[in-house]
Formats: sequence, structure tokens, C-alpha cells
Amino acid sequence: MISIDLNADLGEGFGRWTLTDDERLLSVVTSANVACGFHAGDAPTMRRVCELAAARGVRIGAQVSYRDLAGFGRRAMDVPPAELTAEVAYQIGALEVFARAAGTRVAYVKPHGALYNRVVRDEEQARAVLDGVLLADPTLPVLGLPGSRLLELAAKAGLPAVEEAFADRAYTDEGTLVARGQEGALVTDPEAVLRRSVELARGGEVVALSGRRIEMRARSLCLHGDTPGAVDLARQVRDALEAAGVRVEAFA
Repeated sequence: MISIDLNADLGEGFGRWTLTDDERLLSVVTSANVACGFHAGDAPTMRRVCELAAARGVRIGAQVSYRDLAGFGRRAMDVPPAELTAEVAYQIGALEVFARAAGTRVAYVKPHGALYNRVVRDEEQARAVLDGVLLADPTLPVLGLPGSRLLELAAKAGLPAVEEAFADRAYTDEGTLVARGQEGALVTDPEAVLRRSVELARGGEVVALSGRRIEMRARSLCLHGDTPGAVDLARQVRDALEAAGVRVEAFA
């Protein structure tokens, strides 16, 4: 049977502000990308999400970012490689404390926002992120865009490189994500998201913004937790996958 991991970004509140419905999303997803305080999240939120995830058997991932709370980690930044390496390791280590306290461990690393897109092509920044992962734990899998420099470097370093696709984001003909400021970057039609989810899982393909069908083979499927109706959509996606004969489970 075909299987795929279903992940979502969680713990993206800060202080008195909440953004994601963590508890309900954790009843649907198999992996949780937990914000580590640099683009969102704080210590109490990280601890709470780790406890909820552990109780539900959901895998915990460190969603590392540029230090950009004001911009939600989505602003382009130029961070010196040594500084970025240290900050990535710092974020993983912070989340690991709360994961261990909840009786589990950080199981993978995934960059967020501008950093995620930067390490697709920028070798220097990709290597800095990888070095941060290696510093924190040289066994951690890395999630990223298929064909990205980060995943190439992770594989060369002996780390599991896990390809990820997005059911609710538009793609260019080159297989990269359409910039959020561009019209059509977000896929908001629920039926389209469901159709794309099944096509990605079963066929390893997706229709780009131009209408061209491109190859997009992935072991994990991401849904954004900060979009309106995210929980209901995630449940519908999981139901559609299972109805299509796809087993939803954490990646091996």
C-alpha cells in the first residue's frame, strides 16, 4: 500500500496570541513541525505542543527559522553562516528539552519560511543549516523541497533526506514554491487541495501554476496550520487520502 506522512506547522502562537489550533490538528497529522521561538512560538507553547504530540503519538519536528518574529520568518535575511549554524542548533536543542520532558524526542528538522526557500538554491546557507543539524544531532532526518541543495547536502552527510510536497501551495514549472506575494501562490479551494493531495501521494505529480504537470515525488505532505479552516481541511485531506487507498503514517 502507498503511504505518506501528513505534517503541519504547529505551536505558532506567542505570549497571549494564538495562531494554530494545535490540539485539534494533532488529532489529524502524523508529524508536527513545532516553531522553536525564532519565527513564532515561545517556551510555554513549545512545552505544551510537545506534551500534546507525545500523548497522541505524533512525531515532533523542529521547525527552524531565521530570527524574525516580526516578519513570521518570511522576510529575506542575510545571516552569516557561523551564526546561522549556531542558531539552528540552538532552536533544535531548545525543543529537544521539552520533547524529552514529554517522554519523546525531536525526530526531524524542517526549515521555515524564507529559510526554507533560501536553502533550495543557496549552498552556503544550506550548508550552514546542515551544520546546525549535525551539531545538534548527527542522526536527524531533514525535511525539504525535492531537489533542494539542503537535501542534497544532507544525503551526502549521511542524514535521511525526506522530500516534502505542499497540498495548499502553488508550484513553478521548476518545482519551486510560488512566492507568497504572487497571485495564486496559495491554493484556497478545498476541492483543489484534496485533488492535489491524492495526486501527489498516488502519482507523484502536481499541476504547476502555469497549468503544466510536473513531477513532485514526496514522502511527506504539508498543510499550513495558520490558514482559515486548517483543521477541517486537514481532516478532509486525510479522509481523501485514505479513501484513495493511501495509508497516512509518519515517514520511515
